[in-house]
Amino acid sequence: MSTAVKSYAAVDLGASSGRVMVGRVGLDSLELAEAHRFVNRPVRVPEGLRWDVLALYGGVLDGLRAAGQVDSVGIDSWAVDYGLLDRDGALLGNPVHYRDSRTEGVAEKVWATLPAEQLYAATGLQYAPFNTLYQLVAARDSAQLAAAERLLLVPDLLSYWLTGEQGTELTNASTTQLIDPRTRDWSYDVASRLGVDLGLFAPLRRPGDPAGVLRPEVLEETGLRGPVPVTTVGSHDTASAVAAVPAGGERFAYICTGTWSLAGLELGAPVLTEASRAANFTNELGLDGTVRYLRNIMGLWLLQECVRAWGEPELGALLLEAAEVPALRSVVDAGDAAFLAPGRMPERIAEACRASGQPVPASPAEITRCILDSLALAHRRAIEDAQRLADHPVDVVHIVGGGTRNDLLCQLTADACGLPVVAGPTEAAALGNVLVQARAHGLVGDLAGGRRLLTRTQPLTRYEPRGDTARWRAAQARLAGR
Repeated sequence: MSTAVKSYAAVDLGASSGRVMVGRVGLDSLELAEAHRFVNRPVRVPEGLRWDVLALYGGVLDGLRAAGQVDSVGIDSWAVDYGLLDRDGALLGNPVHYRDSRTEGVAEKVWATLPAEQLYAATGLQYAPFNTLYQLVAARDSAQLAAAERLLLVPDLLSYWLTGEQGTELTNASTTQLIDPRTRDWSYDVASRLGVDLGLFAPLRRPGDPAGVLRPEVLEETGLRGPVPVTTVGSHDTASAVAAVPAGGERFAYICTGTWSLAGLELGAPVLTEASRAANFTNELGLDGTVRYLRNIMGLWLLQECVRAWGEPELGALLLEAAEVPALRSVVDAGDAAFLAPGRMPERIAEACRASGQPVPASPAEITRCILDSLALAHRRAIEDAQRLADHPVDVVHIVGGGTRNDLLCQLTADACGLPVVAGPTEAAALGNVLVQARAHGLVGDLAGGRRLLTRTQPLTRYEPRGDTARWRAAQARLAGR
């Protein structure tokens, strides 16, 4: 291994913002600094909701300019969405946003050809209306898809613009519902039965693989000196975040918090049982042959939408007020697709409470407490279910991502699960991105070695569970109508 300290640019794109972070890595050091942050603002046009991918690419270029000279670049982003290229490699319109309505009712059409239980047994992916497979079926008769020669998932599209080279990164490809998690290759049978042309996809790449070097035009625009390699990382941001869970051993659960909460386990093999499908767990691929066995929960999107509706009040003060509201007066199902679309979130939460015969939260503090109690309860259910379905007990829960800043949510999760919670790092996706780059360049060993480095170098906070879990069990039963 090299003994030098090297710098890596981590491009980390979330649903509401993007950032370019610079990680400096040595054999026993890991420092992360933000070079540039920019807004990711979807745009509603007559044909639907779209990502402004050109603005995102401009933000990436600005970030690389601000980062200064680096030894490598890696890109991660949200999953499932893609851009289509014509035969000249030009983008055919802005990528469709996963919250667009075009996939409404599509899953039922897919299941008429390939029943849901067979689809799950083949791909291990939970039902979500926006999975890439359903998007492609929804677009089947569109002029864009007819003209397309190539499909690139969002981080692969940006990597292509930076380097001129095309590839499909595996951890993100595993969210398309077109990958067999046992073979870690395409599910050719699923694609054939549903009429999906796998020839649209570029060859699969794995975390650590080279992805090209920055084009001369990119070097000129960013002021960087070439050659600057681009390294394939876990390009699904959750894959990068899980790689940065500072866990020792195997008996841990994780919750990647942000707009979504992804709660589950790291396993050595997928769980493809009918019980797993019925519980809506997904088997996404991670680093080093691992499987991210998890459930998608609506996450802090619920609070983000309420805060937007309330005119952006100061969050810290709101959380302090919420902490004084009596616990578990009202809870909602934080995984309910009824909360997926933007708009009227405070009213929809109140309506859900009214419909279930619970006290209706009225003030922002009451609604905030309802949301955080509901998220903690959803975390509890997901981790309980994952342990049972995978026969994989855990001793500790790791929370990473933006939710680590929310002390109340972390403590409520510990209380609900009856397990200690270790919170941190906050910038988990960027750190996982950096670690894969550093590993590809000889500065970090295996996945366990990277996690040991994180534990030594990153601030972590431990929350011990308070009281017993009886009231959480009662709330869970109430939500289930028992």
